[in-house]
Amino acid sequence: MNGTSFQSDIRYWLKQENSVNHLMFVNIVIFVVLGIIYLPAVFNNGVPPAIHPFLLFQLELHVQPDLLLTKPWGLLTYMFVHTGIFHIFFNMLNLYWFGNMFRSTLGNQRVLPLYILSGITGALVYIAAYFIFPTNPYLGGSMIGASAAVMCFLVASATLMPNVEIGLLFLGSIKLKWVAIGVIVIDIIAIPQGNVGGILAHLGGAAFGYAYVRILQNGTDLCGPLISLFRKISGMFDKSQRPPKKFKPKKSPLRVVRKHETAHASRLDELLDKINEKGYDSLSADEKQWLRKYSDEK
Repeated sequence: MNGTSFQSDIRYWLKQENSVNHLMFVNIVIFVVLGIIYLPAVFNNGVPPAIHPFLLFQLELHVQPDLLLTKPWGLLTYMFVHTGIFHIFFNMLNLYWFGNMFRSTLGNQRVLPLYILSGITGALVYIAAYFIFPTNPYLGGSMIGASAAVMCFLVASATLMPNVEIGLLFLGSIKLKWVAIGVIVIDIIAIPQGNVGGILAHLGGAAFGYAYVRILQNGTDLCGPLISLFRKISGMFDKSQRPPKKFKPKKSPLRVVRKHETAHASRLDELLDKINEKGYDSLSADEKQWLRKYSDEK
């Protein structure tokens, strides 16, 4: 693999309108940077440079009132930080699987808002537990990791499509709802073994994922305010106030348009925009039929 090819792959990966990719990239970059900073510890009897614990201290979630009030940004930053190779590997693997399952059903625009809201919910559950049980020896430590958000995507996907089967090593095909239930049960059983704060955050994220889908099905999108905010921020950097073009015209037969097909092309653009924003399932039966017919004509 040469450097140019690697850079091209990274640019292509990031240019895709897939917020799951972007979230994974941010998590991995932070992990790599912290890992590089920690490297000199090998030559210093395991003691890292002072900047490593300083950065972690700034990025972690702290639940003690004095630290929480002076470092409130930890509610957001903690969910992008990992220090163990297996910790980040399994979190990113599950984010890739279940984040993309969620994205393919409810659209890309909801991925980042749900990641943030579920991560904050998990943090708040941990903080609440600390204030309710301040003398519990398992509570009070700082917290990092994307696990609460990952659990949210798993449970949200299982709530949306409970009977979808996925293949698991040694277990074969199993319905997604049983995977979600199994992971939650394992978390609950593991509470007495330590990492109580982390597990409470997992359960908080899981509860938010379930509640989000049920509330959305009743007509209220809890991610709506953040979706609007991110659109406004994006619009500040886009003078045309239009989303980036979907699908490259030269590579997709759906975008090969003849001169006398202007009306068809306009409707096609609208449908492709809708798919990118909300997922294929957001199309009506008539829209799906029109898209299939148009594709066949090409």
